[in-house]
Amino acid sequence: MGQQSLPPPPIAPPPPQPLPPPAQVGAVAAGGCQVRCAGCKMVLTVLPGLTEFVCPTCQLPQMLPPELMRSTQTLAPGPAQQPRSAPAHGIDPTKIQLPCANCKAILNVPHGLSRFNCPQCLISLAVDLSKIGQVLPSVRPPLPPEEVNEVAIEVEREEDEGGLAGETFMDYRPPKLSIGPPHPDPIVETSSLSAVQPPEPTYNLKIKDELESSKALSCLQIETLVYASQRHLQHLPNGARAGFFLGDGAGVGKGRTIAGLIWENWQHGRRKALWISVGSDLKFDARRDLDDVGATCIEVHALNKLPYSKLDSKSVGVKEGVVFLTYSSLIASSEKGRSRLHQLVQWCGQFDGLVVFDECHKAKNLVPEAGGQPTKTGEAVLDIQARLPQARVIYCSATGASEPRNMGYMVRLGLWGAGTSFADFREFLGALEKGGVGALELVAMDMKARGMYVCRTLSYKGAEFEVVEVPLEDNMMDMYGKAAEFWAELRVELLSASTFLANEKPNSSQLWRLYWASHQRFFRHMCMSAKVPAVVRLSKQALVEDKCVVIGLQSTGEARTEEAVTKYGLELDDFVSGPRELLLKFVEENYPLPDKPEPPPEDSVKELQRKRHSATPDVSFAGRVRKVAKWDAESEEESEWQSETDTEPETESDDEFQICNICNSEEERKKLLQCSCCSQLVHPSCLIPPVVEVISGDWSCHSCKEKTEEYLRARQAYYEELLKRYEAALDRKLKILEIIRSLDLPNNPLDDIIDQLGGPDKVAEITGRRGMLVRASGGKGVTYQARNTKEITMEMVNMHEKQLFMDGKKLVAIISEAGSAGVSLQADRRAVNQKRRVHLTLELPWSADRAIQQFGRTHRSNQASAPEYRLLFTNLGGERRFASIVAKRLESLGALTQGDRRAGPSLSAYNYDSAYGKRALMMLYRGLMEQEPLPIVPPGCSLEKPDTIQDFILKGKAALVSVGIIRDSVLGNGKEPGKISGRIVDSDMHDVGRFLNRLLGLPPEIQNRLFELFVGILDLLIQNARVEGHLDSGIVDIKANRIELQGTPKTVHVDSMSGASTVLFTFTLDRGMTWESASTLLEEKQKDESGSSNNGFYESRREWMGKRHFILAFENSASGMYKICRPNLGESIREMPLVELKDKYRKLSALEKARSGWEDEYEVSSKQCMHGPNCKLGNFCTTGRRLQEVNVLGGLILPVWGTIEKALSKQARQSHKRIRVVRIETTLDNQRIVGLLIPNAAVESVLQDLAWVQDIDEE
Repeated sequence: MGQQSLPPPPIAPPPPQPLPPPAQVGAVAAGGCQVRCAGCKMVLTVLPGLTEFVCPTCQLPQMLPPELMRSTQTLAPGPAQQPRSAPAHGIDPTKIQLPCANCKAILNVPHGLSRFNCPQCLISLAVDLSKIGQVLPSVRPPLPPEEVNEVAIEVEREEDEGGLAGETFMDYRPPKLSIGPPHPDPIVETSSLSAVQPPEPTYNLKIKDELESSKALSCLQIETLVYASQRHLQHLPNGARAGFFLGDGAGVGKGRTIAGLIWENWQHGRRKALWISVGSDLKFDARRDLDDVGATCIEVHALNKLPYSKLDSKSVGVKEGVVFLTYSSLIASSEKGRSRLHQLVQWCGQFDGLVVFDECHKAKNLVPEAGGQPTKTGEAVLDIQARLPQARVIYCSATGASEPRNMGYMVRLGLWGAGTSFADFREFLGALEKGGVGALELVAMDMKARGMYVCRTLSYKGAEFEVVEVPLEDNMMDMYGKAAEFWAELRVELLSASTFLANEKPNSSQLWRLYWASHQRFFRHMCMSAKVPAVVRLSKQALVEDKCVVIGLQSTGEARTEEAVTKYGLELDDFVSGPRELLLKFVEENYPLPDKPEPPPEDSVKELQRKRHSATPDVSFAGRVRKVAKWDAESEEESEWQSETDTEPETESDDEFQICNICNSEEERKKLLQCSCCSQLVHPSCLIPPVVEVISGDWSCHSCKEKTEEYLRARQAYYEELLKRYEAALDRKLKILEIIRSLDLPNNPLDDIIDQLGGPDKVAEITGRRGMLVRASGGKGVTYQARNTKEITMEMVNMHEKQLFMDGKKLVAIISEAGSAGVSLQADRRAVNQKRRVHLTLELPWSADRAIQQFGRTHRSNQASAPEYRLLFTNLGGERRFASIVAKRLESLGALTQGDRRAGPSLSAYNYDSAYGKRALMMLYRGLMEQEPLPIVPPGCSLEKPDTIQDFILKGKAALVSVGIIRDSVLGNGKEPGKISGRIVDSDMHDVGRFLNRLLGLPPEIQNRLFELFVGILDLLIQNARVEGHLDSGIVDIKANRIELQGTPKTVHVDSMSGASTVLFTFTLDRGMTWESASTLLEEKQKDESGSSNNGFYESRREWMGKRHFILAFENSASGMYKICRPNLGESIREMPLVELKDKYRKLSALEKARSGWEDEYEVSSKQCMHGPNCKLGNFCTTGRRLQEVNVLGGLILPVWGTIEKALSKQARQSHKRIRVVRIETTLDNQRIVGLLIPNAAVESVLQDLAWVQDIDEE
């Protein structure tokens, strides 16, 4: 800090020197004062009330001397006395500011510190307290801070986190309909959705009697028919007919439900319907479903088999029935520009029939992320709805609403637009994104309450889940490590090869894009191949146990196989190695070679001389033209030109006599020799040696001959140098290709598995590929052959393979995402093959939607047995965590879209690419680049050995350099020879996807350590967010020993279209645990001999307001942590490590002391919170209160969303501002309510904003 002119300082020694007072100090007219700046000595006027300021000239922060502070206060009473709230730069308002006696720097001295060294001049100083009193009478040590109750803070955090979701699913039966037989398999619904009742059914089915006698549809499928038909009688405020969303999970029987709807509408005379799905072969399933419900008379027309002309014309003849098409047909058009969309709209006319969007998640991305483009499919789905406003729309998908963004095409649900709280979809999306996970769950509940949504899921009861870790075998580990090294070397090779190219820049970015895309595909392939031996082992084991096997994967490697067949022919020595072919293709097509030089033309010296002469600059233009013409003519048609010149009369008199360039004498032109190159004329006798014979052709002088020969030599050398470079680069490329061919790399997993499990005769393949490699009958070599035969078309091959599997002729099926959409492979009671399915996942899709679709192939209605799931993963990078989370979700079962986000194989917890993931990655990069310390100790390192951390950072940097994350890297910068420096571009700092993909290309050891570090930082960030109350945890359970509904619920809003209402419920809760319950619990724990000696009653080590807090702690054998029970809150959700427990609490040996403390706290907490009687929030505070009141807004929430958001935003406590969805169940009559938790302090404000309140019984 700069020096200041101040009164004698109260610090000694050395003895203070009296300083001259600042010049011109005194009051100015405005009541301020003038001071001289401590830095530049300028006189400054300081306004009244200011004690800290910055000099406008030298920018030095400073403050008034203490005696002037007093004078400004007396001169400017009132508001001017208030100092500025923001202290000057460097001033710490919690400390005393004192000047150093030596260098005059202002120092921030903590209260009570008597001796210290000046940090600027290092002189030893002592504080003289008697003088501080004289100079700074206003300075007083601050009051001790308000006593902080640590236990109260801990409890508050726990309460803000809320309870964990308990039983996620409830058995489902139609609550208000009893038509039809029960469903053949147990069906469940998320407990949040089951807390909502649908509207009263008022629609009478025409096919009701027929269905009751045929039993073709179950009671819950009939329930869907009733609610969908009822919804289709309603219209939205904009005049369009309302739509229905069928969100049943995979395998519940959506196809048959749709068939029932078509049959019901047919009975009402609506004879046309559109059925839009994902694959054309699902047309056969549609035909089967219609036959099952008795609608055999309704024809199904496949649109892809029909011409583009009018469908109801005589030539086509489609007058009525179901037109079945795919989403890709919807956006198709003919060469003449006719579109399928236009053709369908024309056929429908004034249409009020069914339009079914089956598997409608295909239309997602209508509203893409910022910067993206909406998909054509999404736009076409929107367009056909706009053109057919009276159509009866059904949206049908198990995963349709997994992201609110994906609901953009569901315009007929009436959730946004005229007559709603949201003007358009973007506003609706904004509200949901702010509301977080819980908001989407509320949307599902709202839709069910309004009668436009059903969402049931097959119970996975009976299905078994096992996560199988497949450690990389030694040879695979070796293969993987060598491949990672090879890719790193290839990158260096490409970098150096690129520098030889003159026009490097244009192709450079393209080269690296292709490099990283191939790199990612290569290592994904390696991960898959690593699991092949385990898949084969598990499959054979299942077949021995009389089960059958379904193997799920994402990619088939078809492109690589076809390239290899094109290159090597139809017969090969062995199966194609996908990774090898990928590498070969990349290097062959993209290795940067210089252009191959053209060999120089075989010109003779004479020809070259002529060419040079024709371009000699000292010849006149006319002469040059003449000579060029002459040379050209001679070379082409010499004799003809010669005869012409012979007969041509001489017109130029200058040519008769010319001067010799050597002797300078004049001579007749014809007696002189002329050089054909430089045009000089000489006597033949003047030359050395003299020319004696007659020269008939061109002649050139000695100097021109030498120059020409030199040029020829230089040109040849240049050519040879270019050729040498080209051949060296080509040689390097061929060597790299040779290395790739010699690398030990795995075969294509799909072909390998089929081969090891007995070939195509034993394995049904349901994929999108056209051909496959089959081992020759002799066992040597493989042959490429088409998957279909003469009898079966390519379009039908998957259906044929599926049938062979279902008939038991093949007991292993391999499915890919492309080939298996909508396919049923369960142990169907109608099929011959009813053996238990063992579903192995060789490759898990990275999308939750796709994972659910894949698992739904083998777990469907009407099955004889539930499948066994084996989730396979390697011990590389992200795979272990990824697979375990899927298994965990599957156990609690369901699909992501059902109101409850935890209800299915949702990978949202595995969403590394979240805001937290991006922050974690940035911290990891900054830590490795040594810009800031790493927030956690890297795996395999310890704080006691800093060298291990330094070694890890060096290895991590080298790894990131090898995969191109750290760019412009330099090893050693002079001062520190072992260090790597470089930069990470801004776009990479937050790109989690790129980090995870590039990570795969590292040797396993460093790959796993870097991944563990990333995940460790991510867990830390999420943990901190949870502690601070910022983490969005979706639906939260409110648990208590006693929960009672207080009074009559109040209706605060009624929806005009459906009649559904928004209701405010008030509950009273008793959360405490009596001494009797606590001591009984401890006795039970002590009976268990394996119990910990640390189990027992504890008291807090600290007192608050003269009291201590009491707890019961006992070890959870599964986690090794301690469960905590409190007298006021019962059992706590959070478990405590032993170290923390012993640090904060002391074990009690005297039970009597524990009893009196426990009972006292139990009693006091019934009336007041843990902050004591003087709590700032007063009666509204519920922290640690045993008896409390909870207000929950249930029923329809979306119509009043904006009002609630506004009321909550005014709340004082941060956790109260967040919209939180809770589930609460009364203890006596088990009445379950799911809704928004309204903090007690906000209830009045919410009710005022909702404008009217009325008791239900007064309606």
